[in-house]
Amino acid sequence: MLETTDGIGAYHEATKHHLHAFALGPGYLDWATQPDPFRRYDGARLIELTRPSPGGGPTYGEAASQGAVTARPVDITIVSRLFFDSLAISAWKQGGGARWALRVNPSSGNLHPTEGYLVAGAFGGVSDTPGVYHYAPKEHGLELRTTFDADVWRALAGGFPDGTLFVGLSSIHWREAWKYGERAYRYCQHDAGHAIAAIALSASALGLETTLLDDLGTREIAALLGLESSTGPESEHADCLLAVYPPAPVRIPRRVDAGAIERVAASAWTGRPNVLSPAHVAWPIIDAVADAAEKPSVPVDVEASPTRDASSVDPRPVDFETLVRQRRSAVSFDRTTTMPRTAFYRMLGSVAPLGHHAALSQFWWQPQVHLALFVHRVDDLTPGLYLLVRRAGARERFQRMMPAEFEWETPEGCPPDLDLWRLETADARKVSAQVSCRQDIASDGCFSLGMVAELEYSIARFGPWFYPRLFWETGAIGQILYLEAEAAGLRGTGIGCFFDDAVHQLFGLTGHEFQSLYHFTIGMPVEDTRLTTLPAYTAVDD
Repeated sequence: MLETTDGIGAYHEATKHHLHAFALGPGYLDWATQPDPFRRYDGARLIELTRPSPGGGPTYGEAASQGAVTARPVDITIVSRLFFDSLAISAWKQGGGARWALRVNPSSGNLHPTEGYLVAGAFGGVSDTPGVYHYAPKEHGLELRTTFDADVWRALAGGFPDGTLFVGLSSIHWREAWKYGERAYRYCQHDAGHAIAAIALSASALGLETTLLDDLGTREIAALLGLESSTGPESEHADCLLAVYPPAPVRIPRRVDAGAIERVAASAWTGRPNVLSPAHVAWPIIDAVADAAEKPSVPVDVEASPTRDASSVDPRPVDFETLVRQRRSAVSFDRTTTMPRTAFYRMLGSVAPLGHHAALSQFWWQPQVHLALFVHRVDDLTPGLYLLVRRAGARERFQRMMPAEFEWETPEGCPPDLDLWRLETADARKVSAQVSCRQDIASDGCFSLGMVAELEYSIARFGPWFYPRLFWETGAIGQILYLEAEAAGLRGTGIGCFFDDAVHQLFGLTGHEFQSLYHFTIGMPVEDTRLTTLPAYTAVDD
C-alpha cells in the first residue's frame, strides 16, 4: 500500500487538484521573474550543427518501426538530425509585441525544463577528442563542456556497438515551478518522457536504436553530465541517460563503466550556466520528492518485450521530419469535426503493447499506464467511457474495482489485438471537461483521455525511484498521440490540469492502486489568426 507519509506518497497526495481546491501554486504570474527558456553555458565553445533541409527522409510509418531504416555511419550530419528532429526549435510564434519559440518536443506551458546533453567519442566535423556537450536548441549547436582521453571513451563505450552516442536529459524544476508551483515536478517528468520518446523516434528515423541505461544511478548520470555541483533554485536534476547506437547482434548493457564516469567528472569543465531569473520562489516539496525519487546504482529487472520488425510497418506516406516539426499543441477545437473509426483504432494501436512503436522501444518495463477514454465524435462508434488496457493481467484488477454496472463490451469494429472496452454508453462531453479542470478543450474534440498508472504496484515492485518513470511513460504516450493526431489531419494537446480524485471516482477507482497522471485530447484545431508563424532558424533569431 502506498504510504502517503513518505516522500513519494506525500508529494503525490499534496499535489492533487480537487474540485474545491487546487494544488499549491504561485497564485499569479510574476512576469519579471519569468525564466529564460534557453540555458547556455557562458564561456563554452559553441559548435554549430547543420540545419537539414526538409524532405528526402523516411516516412513516419518507417520511423515508427524500428529496423525499417538503414543506419549510416555516425557523423555531424547524423548528430545534427538526431537533435534537429527531437529537441530543436520547430518554429517561432509572434503576437502583438511578444515572440516565443516552439520546439519539436512538447512542454507543459511551453516552459521547457528539459535540457539535453551529448556524450560522444571523436567523430567527423565536431571534435578530434571525446567530450561532453550541452545541446543549445536556440542556436542548434553543441556547447563543449569537457574533453577526455580516448581510453576513457573506450571504457565508457565498452560493450556498445561502434558509433554509439549517449544522450543525457536533465530537468530545471524552477522553469515549471515559476508557473505551476508544487505540481511542477510532475510536469517536468512528463516533459522528460516527451523528450525521451522524441529522441528514440528521431534515432529510429536514422536507422539507430535506443536503450534507457537505467542500471545507472541518478548521481552517476549527474557526474557524467557535469551536473554534480549544480545547486540553487536553478539547478539541473539529472533524469536519465540514453544509448543511441547502430543495430548490432550484441546484448546492449544498461549502464556504463563507473570508473570511466569518475574520470570524466574529474576532467576540466568549461562554461558557467546562465542566470534564468533575477529572483525565485522556493518550493521545498519539489526538492523533497526529487530526493526521494533518486535512483540508486542498482541493476533493473528487465521485463519489456521486443519491438516489432520492419515487416509490419504501417506505410503512411507522410514525411517524418515534416510531421515532427509541424507538431503543435492545440489551443481550442471546432466542436463539430468527427474522426474515422479506423483512425481512432490506429491511434490506440500505436500506443498498445502489440504496436511496439519506436518511441516506446527504449523502456525496459512492461506497460504500467492505461488509457481511460472519453469518446465524443468518432464515426460509427458509440460515445461514452472506454478503457484501453496496455498490460496483460491488468484488466481483471480493473474489473474487480470498477462499478458492477459497467458494460465491458467490445466496441464496434475493434481490432482483435486491441484490449479496448466500452464501459458506459453516455454523452461524456460535459463530465470530461469538468474533470479536466473545467477546460472545454477536453470535450470539444473527437476524444480525450486520462492516463491511469499502476502507481501502488509499480512503487512496491521497483521502488520509489520508479515514480518519475511512470510520468516518462505517459509523456512518451503523449508524444506518440501528438504525432498520430497530426498524421490524421487533426491536432492533440496534453492536459496537466485535472481533478485527480474526481477522475478516479468517475471510473470507480479507489485507493492508490490506479492514479491518473496525465490527460490528453485530440480534435480539429481552431487556428488563432492573430498569431504569426515564423521559421525556426533565420536571422530573426540572432
